[in-house]
Amino acid sequence: MKKLLIIGAKGMLGQELVRVFKLDKDYKVIAWDREDIDISREKEVDKKISIIKPEIIINAAAMNDVDACENETGYEMAKKINGDAPGYLVAAAKKNKSILIHYSSDYVFDGDFEKILLREPQGCTHVCATCHLHDNQELGFCEDDDPKPVNKYGETKLLGEKKVAENLKNRYIIRTSRLFGAPEAVEGSKKSFFDLMLALGKKNEEVKVVDEETAYFTYAPDLAKKTKEIVDSGKPFGTYHVTNGGAVTWYEACVELFEQANLKTKIIPVSGEEFPRPAARPFYSVLVNTKLNPLRSYQEALKDYIKNRTTD
Repeated sequence: MKKLLIIGAKGMLGQELVRVFKLDKDYKVIAWDREDIDISREKEVDKKISIIKPEIIINAAAMNDVDACENETGYEMAKKINGDAPGYLVAAAKKNKSILIHYSSDYVFDGDFEKILLREPQGCTHVCATCHLHDNQELGFCEDDDPKPVNKYGETKLLGEKKVAENLKNRYIIRTSRLFGAPEAVEGSKKSFFDLMLALGKKNEEVKVVDEETAYFTYAPDLAKKTKEIVDSGKPFGTYHVTNGGAVTWYEACVELFEQANLKTKIIPVSGEEFPRPAARPFYSVLVNTKLNPLRSYQEALKDYIKNRTTD
């Protein structure tokens, strides 16, 4: 039986990781959240993890308030949790000979669509006028593309990535984007985009939604299952992109949500200038998966999300 430690166990992803791994009798799951360990304290991380000596550590904890990271207080907190803490977990993993799984974000990329379009697809003949290679390819950022964040949150996530990638061989870095699923089991926790839109759609005759920032959505239960699949199949250590299929803007995703939820609320597409926010966002942050079997589309996952949703 493998001893598995999940940190951030009450979060949107953490809850699903606990559920998925507990179904397998080959794993002994230890589920910790913020009341069990403060991963921003190096000595505490070393002491507590050394006591249980897990064979696998999954870090599903993060400070993910993108706009709050733009102020000094939020940025300092994000650097501790997203940037420094993964380094402490690396040290604990080394000491206890553990595998470390760490999650990162599409926001480590700058969203420069022009650079993506300029990338030569496999089979390029340099005769652009007759080329249709891009028509059959996903356009986005691959696992080995150079990160270049445009906001403070992305900077802290990239810092965490580097602490893990540069200092530990036995590790998986899993980048994902726009997570949705059952709400976190923590009071005052951040809601997913779909939770917010459903609440607004039920209370208003019309809603305005930003028709920008193209990316993939990721259903937490699907990400948890894929994480276990990566571990169980013994995939090579490295960086992976895991999202559901279907690149959309926020507006396009809301249209799909309301259609599936049978909401007649009018949706008005607007530019990002309609809702000024402290943090810049990538214009295009699609994560291309080149290493794994793909997940189902976000539209299919959305059906399960709506069916299983129990809160307003």
